[in-house]
Amino acid sequence: MCLICILKGSAFFTCELAKRITSPVEIEFMSVSSYGGGTSSSGVVKIVQDLSTSIEGKNVLLIEDIIDSGRTLHYLIQNLKTRNPKSLKLCTLLDKPERRVMEVNVDYVGFSIPDRFVVGYGLDYDQKYRNLPYIGFVEIEE
Repeated sequence: MCLICILKGSAFFTCELAKRITSPVEIEFMSVSSYGGGTSSSGVVKIVQDLSTSIEGKNVLLIEDIIDSGRTLHYLIQNLKTRNPKSLKLCTLLDKPERRVMEVNVDYVGFSIPDRFVVGYGLDYDQKYRNLPYIGFVEIEE
């Protein structure tokens, strides 16, 4: 199985998940952005770092830290399907279903959360707070 960790947010979750999978795994990394420095998606998806190996014919588990609007994951899943994996499933630590703008089929969800901004355990605000050992809601004055 090939685990695709979406950087930077899902790195913590991917490491913990990989330790608990009993079959052999490969870990690949992608960096995808649609946020910039704000708290909401810009709607423009950009692949910042692509996979270093082919996923053709492989069982793939795409791992995300949080799914919000669904725009990024919708784009990314369509992109990865063109690379002909044997299977492609999506796993997220956190899901905000009430924020969904684009339909995304999530195969594995850790927790569904309300529409609030969160940081910690890999999730950030402007590249800060990823290292918190917990996930917390944040009130941000803009």
